[in-house]
Amino acid sequence: MRGLMMDTPLLVSSIAEHAEKFHPDREIVSVTMDNPLHRCTIADVMTRARQLGAALAKLGLKQGDRVATIAWNDFRHLEIYYGVSGMGYVCHTINPRLFPEQLVFIINHAEDRWIFTDVMFVPLLEKLLPQIGNVEGFVVMTDEANMPETSLPNAVCYETLIGAESADLEWPQFDERTASALCYTSGTTGDPKGVLYDHRSTVLHAYVSLAPDVIGLSSRDTILPVVPLFHVNAWGIPYSAMMAGAKLVLPGPKMGDGEALYNLIESEGVHMAAGVPTVWLGLLQYCEQAGKRLDALERTLVGGAAVPRAMIQAFRDKHDVETVQGWGMTEMSPLGVTNTLKAGLEGLSADEKLDLATKAGRGLYGCELRIVDDEGNELPWDGVAYGALQVRGPWVCSDYFKLDGSAGTHTDDGWFETGDVATIDKQGYLAITDRTKDVIKSGGEWISSIELENTAMGHPAVAEAAVIGISHPKWTERPLLVVVRAEGQDLDKDEMLAYFDGKVASWWVPTDVAFVDELPHTATGKVKKIELRKQFADYAFPED
Repeated sequence: MRGLMMDTPLLVSSIAEHAEKFHPDREIVSVTMDNPLHRCTIADVMTRARQLGAALAKLGLKQGDRVATIAWNDFRHLEIYYGVSGMGYVCHTINPRLFPEQLVFIINHAEDRWIFTDVMFVPLLEKLLPQIGNVEGFVVMTDEANMPETSLPNAVCYETLIGAESADLEWPQFDERTASALCYTSGTTGDPKGVLYDHRSTVLHAYVSLAPDVIGLSSRDTILPVVPLFHVNAWGIPYSAMMAGAKLVLPGPKMGDGEALYNLIESEGVHMAAGVPTVWLGLLQYCEQAGKRLDALERTLVGGAAVPRAMIQAFRDKHDVETVQGWGMTEMSPLGVTNTLKAGLEGLSADEKLDLATKAGRGLYGCELRIVDDEGNELPWDGVAYGALQVRGPWVCSDYFKLDGSAGTHTDDGWFETGDVATIDKQGYLAITDRTKDVIKSGGEWISSIELENTAMGHPAVAEAAVIGISHPKWTERPLLVVVRAEGQDLDKDEMLAYFDGKVASWWVPTDVAFVDELPHTATGKVKKIELRKQFADYAFPED
């Protein structure tokens, strides 16, 4: 027997309709290339999204066609999210910080028909043009007054494109499993791989993220997503914020500017901000140097890389800001776990709560977790056993775009292999101990590079740290600690290594320390271990 419930599809356009009906006057503030502080409302954005939808239809697009964006976080990019997906086309967000050959691969592999671009990326696309000949046209995201001269074929001004259309469009209805968005992984091991989200997965992900123990957004909140709109749909915030009716503050090209972020947070009354650790490192450094305090901010959602204990402590002790760590992947839309305090743990001491906050988080409904050994046997949740982390759920990818199962990333019983090594404790809190390709095996035993990095980051003279495994004649591999000193700080090898005493097992302590001016990062702020390994490919440990 089936229940007698209406079968209405879960579509991205339904979020647009809900937001416009119930939260039309909620403000959206943007830093853009042509306006230092643009203000509009949800009603404005959704009206213009319908105009964009009508314009795209006139360009002859069909359901499933890919429309790309190369752009920062602002109101026009948000309009594209809804105008493209709402029509049944696929919104393909592209990371502009990738290498040119990766951009070419992604655009051609996705078979993008049109590309929407910020003004500053027009020269980049002009250079790529000979290699992306299948793109039919380009829309420059500005007005006529700021429209640049360009050699891009069929180049159209965004405001001119949508200004000619009526907003009377009714969003089409279609199956909720229709593709809605496309995002490519960073491609650190081989070519980037496309993750193709559908409307159902997107809406379900947004629903769950609103829960108090996840992101916890409401219509009373003001949120600053510093995580880019080109990276995993900005962790779903463009959907969840509209669903809740939260005020959005979009930093445009200023997402890496600590002073600009501080000013936005304080002037716009931002309660919550979301971004990767490197972003918050810059913000905290600015506050420290300028002698300023984050008075408006209440919590930060931090993901994309392990969050150092020292960062959580700095937010808490100096700014009274709660740090909510999360973990996920492009293949997971991306939320998998978030770190909030469970009932019954309120009595923990401040230091115990800080220890707990350094874990990736606890499971949320809709994303199943398990850890397995090398033979695929499921391991206990005791906080001790560690193994390969696998996930499954309605917003986890079942395959990669155009790869038809050839990636080898899914088990026979339908779980996705994350590539992470993890433990899960009795309370369900997940701790990522390493990436499977980054784990250091010394004398037959595993050493967690993440735990060593987090420990090193606790030293006040350390701005950033990374650990890689280096070949060793006796132990097979030993950890090399690579450190960026904090500005104006003097730190030597002996002091750094002595700092590990009593904090990790003695045999975990790195064998050597290398000091560098900066670490290589991916476009999303993660340390590029593959580049570090190349940099230290000829390194040999000093003889004992």
